Amino acid sequence: MKFLPTKFDSAWLIEADRHEDERGFFARTWCQREFKEYGLNPDLVQCNISYNSKQGTLRGMHFQTAPYEEAKLIRCTTGSIYDVIVDLRPHSPTYMNWQGFELSAENRSILYVPEGAAHGFVTLEPNSEVFYQMSRVYEPEASSGFLWKDEKIAIDWKYPVKIVSDRDSNLPSFNTLIQSAA
Repeated sequence: MKFLPTKFDSAWLIEADRHEDERGFFARTWCQREFKEYGLNPDLVQCNISYNSKQGTLRGMHFQTAPYEEAKLIRCTTGSIYDVIVDLRPHSPTYMNWQGFELSAENRSILYVPEGAAHGFVTLEPNSEVFYQMSRVYEPEASSGFLWKDEKIAIDWKYPVKIVSDRDSNLPSFNTLIQSAA
């Protein structure tokens, strides 16, 4: 695996190191030892799939609150997405910064999202499927998020957003979220 740094401490874009022959290729997408070597959480305890039938479907911006913060390993297995993470760690030099990545079945890139970051994506084509590996079991009472088009964070989604769930459309602004947590 090739670990490519992002602008966030402990967030990585991971590319498969492909071993090709006449059959196709073989590549590792996760290795506990290598994750430990990079200081990443190697304890994956839950896997999820998100299927999105329409292009322009947005999911996010989601995270789990303390003490249930989770690391996520995200890969688009069918279709393509524009995946965005936002650093929510108050003591981080990149606090409230965002960065976007194109993940697709074709490029097979994987995004490691550390604990303390929010995550969301918009689908770039119909029938896109996203596979998540999580470091914590989902805790409904810790589920949180903020509005995907929040003016303070100002994410440039780069692609048209056409479908957003009622839940995601009604998430609070970032400022409201922070004020309610204080």
